[in-house]
Amino acid sequence: MKVLLVNGSPHKYGCTFTALEEVAKTLKENNIETEIFQLGNKPICGCIGCATCRKTGECFMKDIVNEFVEKAKTADGFIFGSPVHYAAASGSITSFLDRVFYSGGKHLQFKPASVIASARRAGTTATLDQLTKYLTISNMPVVSSQYWNMVHGNTPEEVVKDLEGMQTMRVLGRNMAWLLKCIDLGKKNNINRPDLEDRETTNFIR
Repeated sequence: MKVLLVNGSPHKYGCTFTALEEVAKTLKENNIETEIFQLGNKPICGCIGCATCRKTGECFMKDIVNEFVEKAKTADGFIFGSPVHYAAASGSITSFLDRVFYSGGKHLQFKPASVIASARRAGTTATLDQLTKYLTISNMPVVSSQYWNMVHGNTPEEVVKDLEGMQTMRVLGRNMAWLLKCIDLGKKNNINRPDLEDRETTNFIR
């Protein structure tokens, strides 16, 4: 079993990475393979709504989004991490997830996932709310911890000193490992994921 952890910060080894690495370490201790997927500091264009992916199965921009979706096909779980920028998730991870879920959301359905936020001080709960909405519109079991999944600090060294935040990351890792093993055991006993109904889409114009 494998979990993909997405670092939505432009800083490869910054505060968000420090939190994700604590989750990854705990997952490995529970025999779960991990990979931290770095968005990096190159621009990521937002979705332009062209719907090309509906025909080809991938985004026409052919960048890091398609690379992630390809990895998502064989992953068993996901954790999406972001720094707080103006009380919201980073622009990079927002554009990234808009396109990932639009072009490749079917490869993430019914796979456990969680989100984490890193901030110097505030804006974490708004960021968690924003990112969790990608999961709850996509039939993904949301993995929780003993507190909201956040760490505080202005540097990686400060994040490590956030003892409650780091503990929250470890508990999240153990909870993710537990749920993945439960799902795997269910599959082995012919407990399959629910069938999807044909999608109903409505608006409020009559």
